[in-house]
Amino acid sequence: MKIYTKTGDRGETGLIGGRRISKGDPRIVAYGSVDELNSSMGVIISLLSSKNGQLFSDVIEILTGIQSDLFVIGSDLADPRYHEENQHQQNAQRLQKNMVEKLEESIDKFETELDPITFFILPGGSTEAAQMHLTRTVARRIETQVTLLAKNQKINPIILAYLNRLSDLLFVTARLVNKRKGVKDIPWRIRSIEDKLMKT
Repeated sequence: MKIYTKTGDRGETGLIGGRRISKGDPRIVAYGSVDELNSSMGVIISLLSSKNGQLFSDVIEILTGIQSDLFVIGSDLADPRYHEENQHQQNAQRLQKNMVEKLEESIDKFETELDPITFFILPGGSTEAAQMHLTRTVARRIETQVTLLAKNQKINPIILAYLNRLSDLLFVTARLVNKRKGVKDIPWRIRSIEDKLMKT
């Protein structure tokens, strides 16, 4: 089977159910960005596995599960036939509430390992944490894209809750990775104030 089909050469693609739409449609943009998010998650997992697999085995397991969830989200968004009253009759692969709950459980678990945060932090620290922050911003962007999509087209509302919680998890996990590696979070400071203090 060839990887290329030539069916999208005119800027259109097919949705689940057979309808063809422009590749610039908000629905395509949204689930295409989910693929980007999944790929970015793969970079995180690769970084964590390459040097500190044992130290981060619990994080790797959770992130790998999230990658599978993201495939479900992509499939969910690619199927425009969502209706709350009959979604189970369509045999479609849909994101479920328990998937959001798993993210919340992971957030709660990881936060017990962290000191309370009393300041804004800059994205960074270790390479792994920096990549997590970058991935977090991708999740936030997709949340915005899906929100805009939902204004005009029917989608599974659980997707928005999942993306919101995922960005929270990535923030917490970035801090967790820094702590386990012995790297301090970088506090945000107003430079103008610091400059004045340095001059006095």
